[in-house]
Amino acid sequence: MFTLTDLENIIAERANATDGSSYTASLVADGPARCARKMGEEAVETIVAVLDGDESELTAEAADLLYHLLVALKVRGVMLADVMAELERRTARSGLAEKAARNSTGR
Repeated sequence: MFTLTDLENIIAERANATDGSSYTASLVADGPARCARKMGEEAVETIVAVLDGDESELTAEAADLLYHLLVALKVRGVMLADVMAELERRTARSGLAEKAARNSTGR
């Protein structure tokens, strides 16, 4: 089964392409601002698919969003393992307790 870790590894590999053939490399080269814009575009398209689309459209848009999120993480030097560790930490308490803790710390 294909995992987000597999995708993270592919992104890392393609980010180093220098022959002009990699969309990933062009995103990484353009830096965080372009990555953020692309991720935002995909987030909006995913929201529209949630509200108006069918399952296949939502699936495709969610895949685009996950890809662009992982590229943005790559550009900022954040590893997927760190995100997963944060999610694991948060599952140690209820979602409402976690949200209340984040709100009290300003996050």
